Amino acid sequence: MPLIYAHRGSSARYAEHTRAAYLQAIADGADGVECDLQLSADGQLVLLHDETVDRTSSGSGPLAKRTLAQLRELDFCSWKGAAVPPEYGSVRAQLLTLEALLDILSGAGRRIGLAIEFKYAVPQALRDRAAAGDRSLEDRSLEDRTLQVLRARGWRPEDSTAGNVLVSFMSFNPDSMLHLAASVPGRSLCALMEDTAIKDAVGENVSMEEAGAAGGAGDAAPPQWLSTMAAGERLVEDGVTGLAGPGMAYVRAHPERVRRWADAGVGLRIWTVNDGQDARFCLSLGVGELTTDAPAELRASLTR
Repeated sequence: MPLIYAHRGSSARYAEHTRAAYLQAIADGADGVECDLQLSADGQLVLLHDETVDRTSSGSGPLAKRTLAQLRELDFCSWKGAAVPPEYGSVRAQLLTLEALLDILSGAGRRIGLAIEFKYAVPQALRDRAAAGDRSLEDRSLEDRTLQVLRARGWRPEDSTAGNVLVSFMSFNPDSMLHLAASVPGRSLCALMEDTAIKDAVGENVSMEEAGAAGGAGDAAPPQWLSTMAAGERLVEDGVTGLAGPGMAYVRAHPERVRRWADAGVGLRIWTVNDGQDARFCLSLGVGELTTDAPAELRASLTR
């Protein structure tokens, strides 16, 4: 049976990234949980996927322009249409910081994984930096602040644990992984990748062929600002990250590569797997970790 990670918590049941979603993931028996991290205007680590709060809250506008106190005034759960049980907290208690999530996981009563994804406004940032002749995202305050919080909780880089929580780090941004590789073992780093990342990053005026030719694995110096997919593949091929995190579409498009990585001992964490047929296809390739919105249902499907 593969390890099953709850994508933004049990997000098929309750609103993503909420207290309810993560408490439900623990109740569902998930082996681990995944979260997206961003910085609020006052430098707090909050769990949100989008650059704006429009889709998942009662507010609107950029996340980065709101303080944690301002974010806590918003309703982050009602949009889902699922009533939150009283034992999972009030509406105002649903927004989580990294510290709050660690508190939840430390109370799981068992060993549990935490996959942290660092979120950036990659497409626009890449365009702006590239236009200015800069091919790197130099601000690593998100990663550094995360490590600071984890160290305060007893996190040890040698085994990447904080108490009962086993921590791993993920990003589509290769510079994020390279920065962390200086202090975090590769087995705890996961290079995320998907076939559409190149198109999203460079816009419609650069063909996939041009981007792939410029940044394919095997080039001496892939332009990481141009092809996030190729740069992620390079991180895996070079052993910088011990985990590869392709999306399900990538797995379907490149099964031979996925199988080769599995045979070489690379850890594979596939997202987002909500279908039993997709899950079984992953297992046939040697995949050991599946990220899903519905951990209990996926486990039941695989058991059947």
